[in-house]
Amino acid sequence: MVVSPSTMAAVRASGAVPNAEFLLSAEGVRKEFPGVVALDDVQFRLKRGSVHALMGENGAGKSTLMKVLAGIYTPDKGEVCLKGVHIRLKSPLDALENGIAMIHQELNLMPFMTVAENIWIRREPKNRFGFVDHGAMRRMTEELLQRLNISIDPEIEVRELSVANRQMVEIAKAVSYNSDVLIMDEPTSALTEREVAHLFQIIRDLKAQGIGIVYITHKMNELFEIADEFSVFRDGKYIGTHASTDVTRDDIIRMMVGREITQMFPKEEVPIGDVVLSVKGLSDGRFFRDVSFEVRAGEILGVAGLVGSGRSNVAETVFGVTPAKAGTVELFGKQVDIKSPTVAIQHGLAFLTEDRKDTGCLLVLNILENMQIAVLQDKFVKAGFVQESAIEDACETMAKQLRVKTPNLYERIENLSGGNQQKALIGRWMLTNPKILILDEPTRGIDVGAKAEIHRLVTEMARRGVAVVMISSEMPEVLGMSDRIMVMHEGRVTGFLNRDEATQIKVMELAAQ
Repeated sequence: MVVSPSTMAAVRASGAVPNAEFLLSAEGVRKEFPGVVALDDVQFRLKRGSVHALMGENGAGKSTLMKVLAGIYTPDKGEVCLKGVHIRLKSPLDALENGIAMIHQELNLMPFMTVAENIWIRREPKNRFGFVDHGAMRRMTEELLQRLNISIDPEIEVRELSVANRQMVEIAKAVSYNSDVLIMDEPTSALTEREVAHLFQIIRDLKAQGIGIVYITHKMNELFEIADEFSVFRDGKYIGTHASTDVTRDDIIRMMVGREITQMFPKEEVPIGDVVLSVKGLSDGRFFRDVSFEVRAGEILGVAGLVGSGRSNVAETVFGVTPAKAGTVELFGKQVDIKSPTVAIQHGLAFLTEDRKDTGCLLVLNILENMQIAVLQDKFVKAGFVQESAIEDACETMAKQLRVKTPNLYERIENLSGGNQQKALIGRWMLTNPKILILDEPTRGIDVGAKAEIHRLVTEMARRGVAVVMISSEMPEVLGMSDRIMVMHEGRVTGFLNRDEATQIKVMELAAQ
């Protein structure tokens, strides 16, 4: 028997729920999209008061299954049980009313509304005249944030918050529903180590209250620190479930990719040439000041620093996204005035932005249109006409090289997983054959197999003589791939480290000055 969401919600409210071994489960779930079987007879079982991690490469089906459990997608086949009762969720609201809340990888807050308004939207407390009681809403928000040990002003607009604090607001909003099940999709992708530790404490507190937490992540260290058990998916199929104490990191990787990953950081010693990019005394008047560095042909310059250190802002100014207030940029020994990204591309620069949703992907366009947009100026244009066949062949080859999972290049890019979107964007810039490649968080939200491929690609670019500037929040990536590391703190450069002297401790000491 399938119970309607409203009936299940009433049962939940009364507290008279069946005694079931699993808090939430799915059996035989299948979900198809045009040309793609996203889920093929998969299963999932979440225990009360536990953290269950989902692992798998991009496109493996993790997020699709969670969207089924959160009422976003309706499965083509299979059943979902909540506390032993079969349910059919018709919408995310159904899921919320039944105690299932999902925090998405791409945050969905209203930027021009306050923190309190975002948390209590559609559930605002009313006064006796039927109007929103803003005082009561503020008090409710303060109590909620205090309970979670989150220090954010309830009256501040969300657009003024950092990405990390927006993530905390999403968590508070989910908790405000008194949910039995909390689904977190890559919750630490934009958090500092301190913020990750805070999040993990929140998760442990929620777990102690009997809440079941589904945790989607690509970060192995998080799995072993916070998860009780994990399930692996590959190519839309369920591979297996194990206790996190029963396996090693290599075991999980083999399950995820179906093969050995022998070298995550394939750094090679390549000839380092002359200086191709020289930045002197650069300032934007707001986020960073007096930044100076240089990069040579064939060199990989890693840029490290905590969130808010100004790393991304420097990259945006060098690429002409935002204007410089002071300082100079030299390319191949000549000073240049890069007033726009178009000018930067003409000078041989390429820039993969940090936020693929807001500043990377053109979500309403297909993959081909997204990949070709940077090379439509002249490379594939003859006599004023775009060489459509040539550019499509080039994009097809690049997509295959990067293993972008899609039925074809005419699929809208918004339908791809976050990791496959990222790979398409990297392909966009590889097509320009850049002389200077700036990568801002190139492997954020990318699975381990794709990370290794991207690292090999970066190494290949360096071998060809491309100067690479790689900004990353992942310390192993910075240490494993860089010839030199530039460290920033609060908008200024605090030091440089050569590869042979760089350690995590030395980088963190400079990042925290």
